[in-house]
Amino acid sequence: MKDLNYGVIGNCRTAAFISQKGSIDWLCFPAFDSPSVFAKILDKEKGGSFEIKVADNYTFHQKYIPHTNILSTHFCSDDAEFVVYDFMPCYRAAGVNKDKYYHPAEIYRYINVLRGNPVVIIRYHPAPNYAKGRTLYTLTKDYLMTYSSSDKCSRQYLYSSISLNKVLDETEIILDKDEFFLLSYNEKVIPVNLEREKLEYCRTLVYWQNWTNRTKQYTAYNDLIERSLLILKLMSYHNGAVLAALTTSLPEKIGSVRNWDYRFCWLRDASMSMRTLFEVGHVGAAQRFMRFIGNTFVSCRQSYQIMYGIRGERQLTEHILDHLSGYKNSKPVRIGNDAYRQKQNDSLGYLMDLIYQYYNLFSGTLDEMEDMWGMVKKILSKVIVDWKKADKGIWEIRGDGHHFVSSKVMSWVALDRGVRIAHLLHKDYYEKIWQSEADKIKEDVFLNGWNERIQSFTQTYDNDYMDSSLLLMEPYGFIDAADPRYRNTVHSVKKALLHKGLMYRYNNEDDFGMPGSAFTICTFWLVRALYVIGEKDEAKELFDDTLKYSNHVGLFSEDLDFDTKEQLGNFPQAYSHLAVVNTAILFSDEDQHLSFLRP
Repeated sequence: MKDLNYGVIGNCRTAAFISQKGSIDWLCFPAFDSPSVFAKILDKEKGGSFEIKVADNYTFHQKYIPHTNILSTHFCSDDAEFVVYDFMPCYRAAGVNKDKYYHPAEIYRYINVLRGNPVVIIRYHPAPNYAKGRTLYTLTKDYLMTYSSSDKCSRQYLYSSISLNKVLDETEIILDKDEFFLLSYNEKVIPVNLEREKLEYCRTLVYWQNWTNRTKQYTAYNDLIERSLLILKLMSYHNGAVLAALTTSLPEKIGSVRNWDYRFCWLRDASMSMRTLFEVGHVGAAQRFMRFIGNTFVSCRQSYQIMYGIRGERQLTEHILDHLSGYKNSKPVRIGNDAYRQKQNDSLGYLMDLIYQYYNLFSGTLDEMEDMWGMVKKILSKVIVDWKKADKGIWEIRGDGHHFVSSKVMSWVALDRGVRIAHLLHKDYYEKIWQSEADKIKEDVFLNGWNERIQSFTQTYDNDYMDSSLLLMEPYGFIDAADPRYRNTVHSVKKALLHKGLMYRYNNEDDFGMPGSAFTICTFWLVRALYVIGEKDEAKELFDDTLKYSNHVGLFSEDLDFDTKEQLGNFPQAYSHLAVVNTAILFSDEDQHLSFLRP
């Protein structure tokens, strides 16, 4: 497999990857950050998978059911044809629980026979708890239960209309009617049959279509925008937290050690994702994230972190799983992420930008607004102290701290948005002191971040390297697109970092050596920068070229190989998809937007 050619299903609780040939190669139960049940993507031999094997003369086609996160994989030969529909139930509950959502840790696999009598072999090889121990099987008249010898508490239950003995024995199965599988983290307490599966399918179909129907529609790139938004929604935990990606340890470059666990909520990534969802009509998603932030911050008196677990956990200690070979033998495989200990002064700027949208465009109850105001004051008291200090920057460089220009800029953003909030609330005292501090930051950046010799802003105060994050100075309002200093910086960044049609984050050596791949979001940042400085034709051409590098169902990972355009890094990446949406809307804005709702 050259690329990350997987479709992704999920239900705001967990997610699974299905290959183009219908194999589930990644699944964590019961939540996004739980130990894996299938991890073939990280170790082809040990990781575990759930495969539907057919003869070599079959062809395959995979796509999403329109406007949903339900995936269909089409199997076709000369004499037989069937489709597998994979989905995780997700819909609003009924009756007394109508204000709650039903999103169990389970996957349905509905096999719809279209023609002939297909012959299949089911290879059901779970490897629970990251394949740390032996997988133990117990067959009953209702289900096949599995668990790991290293963790006997977590169980998996496989139900099917097909003989589970045949599944265990991997004998040939002739499909002469529709069949189903249900893989659940819990033993079911209601009958499991094909009719139940169809009901769950219909309810989930309607849920996703209704969600999509509440999204703004655009005359250009609408399908692309919609798919990225559906992925961002899928990656949002039901409590409002947003994952950076659904995987761990997919390398930035094959054979490198830049392998990280991204199944956590970064303030920066999540705030940017929520801002995007908010702008296209999904206010509820932003409100849930703000509640998550409030519950995480307001309820505790501890210092802020750049990232949290999806339930607000603060300890995300990093461990290495030596027994797994890694994606394409790229070790190590890590769980946890020690970046939670880092100081990144830019993070609170992205969060404050979202909080300003909260106050400006929608409001909660009085007590929620007062809690939020208390958080704003706490955040900005920290920003006022920290902006003068060195940090690790937006790219989480694991070496000595520096005075990154992007960190200073986003510290200014934090204070600027605080000024606007204070103005809305008629808090004149805070408006005055925060404006004064914001002015100091801007003066400092123009003095120390601007390099007169090369006529450009630079990565840090003490070097003259370029960094893609400098392109964000304009969209967050720090500098106008017409300012010659911004225009010069865009050209300098492009000259230094655009390579074979894709962008480096930076191309100076860090604590792991020289970066070796393109960072997907940075190319979209350059597209926007070229657009706003008036070079729209070049921006459009670069955007259209970059879109070609998504996988077969329109998903983007974190990184791309400069030469092969192979997708690398954790997948799918929230950063990449929010950039797709924001950039596509930029071009769509030249045309008239369609209605919020479809007819």
